[in-house]
This record gives sequence, C-alpha cells and structure tokens, in this order.
Amino acid sequence: MKKLFVAFAVAFGLHFSAQAGLAEGASAYNARNYALALKEISPLAKAGNADAQHLLGLMYYMGRGVTRDYKQAFSWHHKAALQGKAAAQYVVGAMYYTGNAVPQDQKHAVTWFRKAAEQGHPEAQHALGLMYRYHQAGMPQDMVLAYMLWNLAAASGNRNAVDQRAAISRQMTQEQIEEAQALSRTWKAGTPLPSTSRTGGVH
Repeated sequence: MKKLFVAFAVAFGLHFSAQAGLAEGASAYNARNYALALKEISPLAKAGNADAQHLLGLMYYMGRGVTRDYKQAFSWHHKAALQGKAAAQYVVGAMYYTGNAVPQDQKHAVTWFRKAAEQGHPEAQHALGLMYRYHQAGMPQDMVLAYMLWNLAAASGNRNAVDQRAAISRQMTQEQIEEAQALSRTWKAGTPLPSTSRTGGVH
C-alpha cells in the first residue's frame, strides 16, 4: 500500500465565515485574482485568523499568487490547525504522511487526521479509514472502524469513501456491517471517534 494516498486529495473547498477582508480575499481567490487575495488575506493571517492562515497556506501549497513553497504552506496550515481549523489539520496530516516539507511521521499524520475527522472532515475520515483498513501508520487493522469512517465520509459526499465502503462490505460479515452502521449512526461530530470495535479486529 505504498500508494495509500495516490494523489492526496488535498481538498481545497473554501468555506469561510463572513469577515472583513476574509470574504473579499476568499472571493478574489475563487475568482483567481490571487494578487488581491494575497493583499486581503496576508494581514489577517499574520494577525492570527485561522481561516486566513489556511487560505494563505493553500496559496503557498498551490503556488497561487506566490512562489510555491511547501515549508511556508506547512507553517501557515500548522498555525491554523493548532487553532482547530479542520481543513488545515487535514493538510498538516497529509504533509506529515507524505513527508512533504517536514520529516515523514505517520504517528503525527494519524494525530492530525483524527483531529480533523472528529470534527467531521470527510477527507480526513476517508484517510483514517484507509489506515484502519490496511493496518498503516501503526493503526490496528479493523474493518468495522474503516467501514464506519467511510460511511461518515460518504454521507458528506466523499466519493472515494463510497467506493471503499462498497469494496470492504463484500469482505465483512453481516454482524460487522451492522456494528459499523450502528457506530456511524450514534457518533456525533465534535466527539471522539472509537479506537476499537467489537467485531472488526483482524486477529
């Protein structure tokens, strides 16, 4: 599973609260007016606004309006991630997982993916599901938890999770599927995800 994340879908959906400068910056970014976006966003990011830090991190990651610089991208995302911005936590996890601009560290990747997944971030839930499915990054192999996470991600529109869930369900017992569905039904965003299941561990 070297290609666990063939092309890390660093999901760049921009959902920001309306805020002076931020809305203008996000609109400029979406309109591909990156110079204006940079002008609006930079002061907010430097002042500690997590949404602005995330957007500035994306600009450095993608090389939009600035020279592509993964170290800067990581730095701004990490600042936003520490403030609880789920999309930034996901990018930090992805960069640790792939060793992009930081030493590769799968334990750190799992920590950040879990933080984002527990906020309901679908790409992070999908990534965490892959780790449970394929026993990656020191995670136990657990089909029930993988299915549960893909169920949650699929409900938020992650198509890869829909495919992964369909594939894994063919290798699971009815009891395992029922447990996974019950876990995803009762879990609420903002609460810890389970780290073990009753029937899903591979012994």
